[in-house]
Amino acid sequence: MATIPRISETEWEIMRVVWARNPVTAAEIIDELSKSDPTWHPVTAKTLLNRLVKKGALGYDLDGRAYVYRALVRERDCVNAVSSSFLDRVFGGSLSTMVAHFVENRKLSPKQVKELRKMLDE
Repeated sequence: MATIPRISETEWEIMRVVWARNPVTAAEIIDELSKSDPTWHPVTAKTLLNRLVKKGALGYDLDGRAYVYRALVRERDCVNAVSSSFLDRVFGGSLSTMVAHFVENRKLSPKQVKELRKMLDE
């Protein structure tokens, strides 16, 4: 598997749009981001798109004057990489310590407890 690039929090917002609508134009990405947060500025989005291209997370084609972006990395692979890094950094790689932490510090609904038990049984 290819190396998964490090993606910042704001870059994740862009990647989520690309993964959901792959392929997608820069204008469509900016429009989608602006729906959830009107403070998104087109110049900022274009800067981040350029960074993601340089990192190898996105590729693009020109369609006339429009840049059409496509993901070069899978969402699942990026989530796995970030999850593993988080587990190692924060919990010393111990999955049981992480699960115990969240179970102790988060209010789980009965449904969530049932789902967790089912996963553990499997």
